Amino acid sequence: MFERQERVAILLLVGVAIAVIVGHLVLAGLGKQPFARPFTNSSSDGELVVIEGQIDQIALTKSGGHMTVSVNNFSIFLPASVVQAVTLQKGDRIAVYGIVQTYRGKKEIVVNAAEDVHILPA
Repeated sequence: MFERQERVAILLLVGVAIAVIVGHLVLAGLGKQPFARPFTNSSSDGELVVIEGQIDQIALTKSGGHMTVSVNNFSIFLPASVVQAVTLQKGDRIAVYGIVQTYRGKKEIVVNAAEDVHILPA
């Protein structure tokens, strides 16, 4: 039915597909924690960071339903999709994973998913 070379090619493709699936499952199981660095003023744009602390201030944007949260005097931007899934209050202790971006000359952390915001015990 298949020539020897075709059988080898199919086996290689199946092997690669299995390796990719296993790699995806392992990395998804690990989460972002092993890959995130603590946020500092020297963090570069595009870097995955984590920041932990108490919420100093919460502000909703004028349009779009987005939220800006201040933790340790650093700005964290939560898009509307994340805002709908989390409930935050001033004084909450949180840990947030996100990507560093410069907005209007200041560094901020942009959160991509509600799972990246963890409310910590007081």
